[in-house]
Amino acid sequence: MTEQANGKGPLSGVKVVDVSSVISGPCATGMLADQGAQVIKVEPPSGDIMRARGKVSGFTPSFVSCNRGKRSVTLDLKKPEAKEILWKLIEDADVFVQNFRPGVADRLGFGADEALGRNPRLVYLSISGVGDSGPYVGKRVYDPVVQSLSGLADIQQDPLTKRPKMIRSVIADKTTALYAAQAVTAALFSRSQTGEGQHVQVSMLDAMLNYNWIDGMTTISVVGQEEEPSNTPHDMIFPTADGFVTIGAISNKEWVGLCQAIERPDLIDDPRFATPSQREVNRQERLELLENAVSDRKTEALLTMLESHDVPCAPVLRRQQVLDDPQVLHNDVITVLDQQGLGPTRQAQSAAKFSATATGPLSQAPALGEHTSDVLAELGLSEQDIAALRDNQTIS
Repeated sequence: MTEQANGKGPLSGVKVVDVSSVISGPCATGMLADQGAQVIKVEPPSGDIMRARGKVSGFTPSFVSCNRGKRSVTLDLKKPEAKEILWKLIEDADVFVQNFRPGVADRLGFGADEALGRNPRLVYLSISGVGDSGPYVGKRVYDPVVQSLSGLADIQQDPLTKRPKMIRSVIADKTTALYAAQAVTAALFSRSQTGEGQHVQVSMLDAMLNYNWIDGMTTISVVGQEEEPSNTPHDMIFPTADGFVTIGAISNKEWVGLCQAIERPDLIDDPRFATPSQREVNRQERLELLENAVSDRKTEALLTMLESHDVPCAPVLRRQQVLDDPQVLHNDVITVLDQQGLGPTRQAQSAAKFSATATGPLSQAPALGEHTSDVLAELGLSEQDIAALRDNQTIS
């Protein structure tokens, strides 16, 4: 391991070489960087495709979120000189991350077996769309494909028309990144016990199946007792006189508090809602009654009354409103980076806070190839060597 410059965070000293692109891999290594790892982002001369998906060439808010705090090196891996440099980086790394389509890393000469042969302590992470074999292995996979294959779009179906719906977020990419980052830290812990690295494989499809199963797949979990899901049209968002709220009441105590707060004590002993199971059976009717009871009330007054009865509730905030929410402000989770190419840019800090190994402040995302010369010099290349590599377009 090598010490990170600021020496901050529980992963300080962990060196990560990241040749992944788009979101799943960069987001995973971004989490590692947030927690102190030194991440070298290896990009082709054209750069990660996410650099170009915005108004400013080279930087987008999404790219910054996934790549802040990293160092950028450009290498044209089609050239043998670039491959030699990448091998030097891998041989000195703790973690190597790639999300090429299955088989590409092997064809480039940087497959897991070869890498672990050269660096037995390496944690080699492969992220794929559906796995490294099987009938779909040749498919080009993005987030909507995985939402569709994993059943998530069906979970989100319109209850009346049964039309599947997508989550309006790259949830499969981001969830896979979480699973991948956790798996890397688990493999690093294992290495601390055994001294040996290993190949860690995470597919987006497997990640989303595991993610969905807790609540979205209960109707097909018990073998021989499969049933159709009983989705109801109501989405747990209730219009008020001046906005929207969400309200939940699962326990009997919460149900009693809710009925008292909305001044409908007659519903407490209503046989349709007397128990949690009955309230679930009559969910749509229950939620429609609740919507009618709160629709003419002002949001702030309604929430105050609900909270006085200890009923779970919250305003449904527009994205701009999130910035001024008192709890969000208190948590100090949103910070502003002075990001090159964009100017002041809001970012959400890492969710985990460590008492003994606190992380440092976030730093900006790198320009394409910003650290190429520095990293190559650290590998022992001279200024003349680096200039020659730039002349033959091995680096840019």
